[in-house]
Amino acid sequence: MNWRKLNNVLHRDLGYLAAGLTLVYAISGVAVNHRHQWNPSWKVDVEERSFPPIPVSDKETMTAQLVAALALPGPPKASFRPAPEKVELFYEGWNVQADAVAGTARIERPRGRFGLREMNFLHLNEPKGWWTWAADAYAVVLGFLAISGLFVLKGRNGLTGRGKWLAGAGVLLPVLALLALLWLPGDAGPREDGGGGRGGGGRGRSAPADR
Repeated sequence: MNWRKLNNVLHRDLGYLAAGLTLVYAISGVAVNHRHQWNPSWKVDVEERSFPPIPVSDKETMTAQLVAALALPGPPKASFRPAPEKVELFYEGWNVQADAVAGTARIERPRGRFGLREMNFLHLNEPKGWWTWAADAYAVVLGFLAISGLFVLKGRNGLTGRGKWLAGAGVLLPVLALLALLWLPGDAGPREDGGGGRGGGGRGRSAPADR
């Protein structure tokens, strides 16, 4: 078996193997790209309730009365009173915002987006541990598929023909994006301290805040 035939066999078989995860990462990637517009993993179910008004008193008494009035499942894990008549109750993963004088309450329960929550869970490596190694192995397979794909065909449709122009365009795209979005005139560039050098403060990049 010559090298090209072996390359094509590996490219084919690893492509089949990686197809499932590639779809997961592709769908999740589009979702998290727009996280400035929405939460790709969670949505909040909101329920509005009303109850007989409760007199303003100390926080503990008001909390107990709200739990009874709203038929909540026991005392909250924590509570907060931002105003004399307003009490916020915090349960495991959800919360209640109540106005005791108005007799209104807002219950917010986050709920995972079906399918997307699970895909993002893997894509963003939330489980850590052994999944980190699985994701690393997948990245290596993708790298191999990218390189081996260059040599699947030969002749005018291969790398020495039209393939070199398409591959070149694929390499040029991120370079042009960096030139337009990061390496701007007067910008310090990605490898220098944005606070000094040639002026910093370029569009599309900000220094990380101390946490």
